[in-house]
Amino acid sequence: MRKFSLVVLLVLALSLLLAACGGGGSEPASDSAAVAPRSGGNAANGEKLYKQPVIGKNSAPGCNTCHSLDEGVVLVGPSHAGMGTRAATAVSGQSAEDYLRESITNPNAHVTEGYAQGVMYQNYGTDLTEQEINDLVAFLMSLK
Repeated sequence: MRKFSLVVLLVLALSLLLAACGGGGSEPASDSAAVAPRSGGNAANGEKLYKQPVIGKNSAPGCNTCHSLDEGVVLVGPSHAGMGTRAATAVSGQSAEDYLRESITNPNAHVTEGYAQGVMYQNYGTDLTEQEINDLVAFLMSLK
């Protein structure tokens, strides 16, 4: 009986040790976690949001209303093709993630050369939830 109790105790200890090591959940890790670890955003949700015709609590125009995801295709604003790569060098001293977040919440902070100030009048920082902003940032970061 004593040997059985020792084995049960050992199995229990190993189980606790394995549980503490993580793994949690049955879903595989997504690429968005690697793309934007600080934001906690989900790139797949961000892509869905990006492609909606209207977004946010004030039914603002969706991103793809004015921005294309195709290289060189201009609708109203600049193409977002390769945005995750370009954002890294858009503003000296600012991370790609911070640049994208600021572009969403304060769209006239850094206007792309060749485009007019004030055309993107919508402040998505007041229309979108923090999670929606995180999701959009994660999606845009995935555009290499």
